[in-house]
Amino acid sequence: MAAAVTLVSVVGARPQFVKLAPISRAIENLQGVVHRVVHTGQHYDDSMSAAFFEQLELPRPDLDLGVGSGSHAAQTAAMLTRLETWLIEHPPSAVLTYGDTNSTLAATLAASKIHLPVAHIEAGLRSFNRAMPEEINRLVADHCSDRLYAPTPQSMLNLQNENLQDRAVLSGDVMLDAVMRNIDLASDKSRALDEFGLRDRPFGLVTVHRPVNTDGEALRHLLAALEETAEHIELLFPVHPRTRAVLDAMAYEPPQGLRLVGPLPYLDTIALIQNAAVVITDSGGVQKEAAFLHTPCLTMRNETEWTETVDMGVNRLVGDAGGGGLTNAVAAVLDAEDPFGAGTLEEIRTNYGCGDAAGKIIRDCVDWLS
Repeated sequence: MAAAVTLVSVVGARPQFVKLAPISRAIENLQGVVHRVVHTGQHYDDSMSAAFFEQLELPRPDLDLGVGSGSHAAQTAAMLTRLETWLIEHPPSAVLTYGDTNSTLAATLAASKIHLPVAHIEAGLRSFNRAMPEEINRLVADHCSDRLYAPTPQSMLNLQNENLQDRAVLSGDVMLDAVMRNIDLASDKSRALDEFGLRDRPFGLVTVHRPVNTDGEALRHLLAALEETAEHIELLFPVHPRTRAVLDAMAYEPPQGLRLVGPLPYLDTIALIQNAAVVITDSGGVQKEAAFLHTPCLTMRNETEWTETVDMGVNRLVGDAGGGGLTNAVAAVLDAEDPFGAGTLEEIRTNYGCGDAAGKIIRDCVDWLS
């Protein structure tokens, strides 16, 4: 007998693999639901893709588009063409999209153009900075999707302000699901602290990948801030392939105290975030993971779509952090009292849920399609 519901998840970037994992497990627990996975190939390096599928125990993709890198237009166009063909040949009950990448944009447009229902997981986020490609992707995905799963009350409010509340469901955050499931596993299996000689030592974890921070002079400016900070606390910097290409072109040699390493698997990343004295990032997902793992965060941006972390006092926006700003901000974090008191932990639960978002999403999605 044919399945009652067929869901297709379209993913392509490292954060989306993390969000896919709890959704995939939630679907496994339901009878009569078939789940197919399409990997666009937006992140194709083994350390950014294959290792995540293995560690997160994700099903092998039913289709890998193999798009690879390219400009926003070229990448999105290639995804659109290949996705449309496959979706016409294998029409699902609905397409699930995740987050705010070019893969999200392409899947939303490809499905909606051929009148397939689209459900957007992690809907309603807004930085209100349209210079960010991700902000455009979020807006298009939310306004073209048929079901919107908002991770936080603020994201629900954003959708309400855009008259999208009738499509929206407050679900909680699937990334919290992933952290809660994997933190004990990371503690048991990750050897990163010992491999990098960081066990029982204060260190900062750095991630930088956004074009605004990795294009030429912007990266030089940021590196100067990191070098100054590394004179006071050791910094471990897993380098994104985009950032690595720019560093190689600059023939950059880091000073002692600023250690550049390759991209890390998910479990190592989680273990390092949990044990760091401070996280320094421009990532959206890492801001949340730091909050979930009770580590203070400094975000090298002028705005964030995760405003709750700033309001709770566990995340601070430091812009480009030049002129001693980053060093001073790190010193302030190290000197401050632990911000993760009982009140803050309750705020995290209020804002992000209790780690059961994926189940809520899939049960609602199946009911909606029925």
